[in-house]
Amino acid sequence: MWFKNLIVYRLPADWSVAPAELEEKLAQRALQPCGSFDMQSRGWLHASAAERFVHTTHGQHLIALGVEQKLLPSSIVRQVASDRAKVIEQQQGFPVGRRQMRELRERVLEELRARALTRRRVTRAWIDPAHGWLVVDAAGAPRADELIETLRDTLGSLAVLLLETERSPSAAMGAWLALGDAPLRFTIDQDLELQAADQTKATIRYTRYPLETRDVRQHLTAGMYPTRLGLTWNDRISFVLTEKLQVKRVEFLAIDRESQQEQAQPDKELAAQEQFEIDFMLMAGELNQLLADLGQALGGQPERQAA
Repeated sequence: MWFKNLIVYRLPADWSVAPAELEEKLAQRALQPCGSFDMQSRGWLHASAAERFVHTTHGQHLIALGVEQKLLPSSIVRQVASDRAKVIEQQQGFPVGRRQMRELRERVLEELRARALTRRRVTRAWIDPAHGWLVVDAAGAPRADELIETLRDTLGSLAVLLLETERSPSAAMGAWLALGDAPLRFTIDQDLELQAADQTKATIRYTRYPLETRDVRQHLTAGMYPTRLGLTWNDRISFVLTEKLQVKRVEFLAIDRESQQEQAQPDKELAAQEQFEIDFMLMAGELNQLLADLGQALGGQPERQAA
């Protein structure tokens, strides 16, 4: 349940979908198995073991989008169609034409699609109406867009915007590296990616490397700009900030230890659902503070507008 990557959206200031209404609408769009002729199916899953589509604790919501996709590589379709084309050539005494081959591939695709194996993947999102956050646990924009589009279709409308700040992440990260320090409760780690501003887009990556060295400053002076920078917030959460204002490789440093210590106590025999709620509230609380500090470190955020 702990989020690994954050793509952050801002809810409109007047967003007021009640948990019961959200639960009802997500239930109407529950994930259905792929049909015989469907390559993909998309819908909502239970967000927790409580078998509810919206897991709500102290005003914080967790939802989960499920996507079932049939595994049918095009190379398999081509191979089966090619084998059948050889048989047809022998039967009819002349080569299979382009149109005939296209129709043969379509028939093979329909036949194999009905018997293809299905893979399910889950994408989760955390909604904090009080502070206006909608955060998708996704490593890339396409997966996040998929959840946002489905939620918009489910609710009828969803006027969310990607998080924006007054200062660009690249400019801010460059300034922090030049100073050798990050603001507020952030510290600079040892992961960095620099990219040239010219057409070559030459890239230099540092992994577990001291970033206070002269060569890093020389690259910055030469016009390269940071596209990724490892940071730690408040000694509790480490992550990589990208030029697109995405937060990747999130690791909850102190929270995991606290959770393990709680579970180790003999008088704490919490049910799985109770532990889930504790973990969810810990995560939401910490991420709320991290995102607020990150927005401030990047010069602040524009005021949230009504939908």
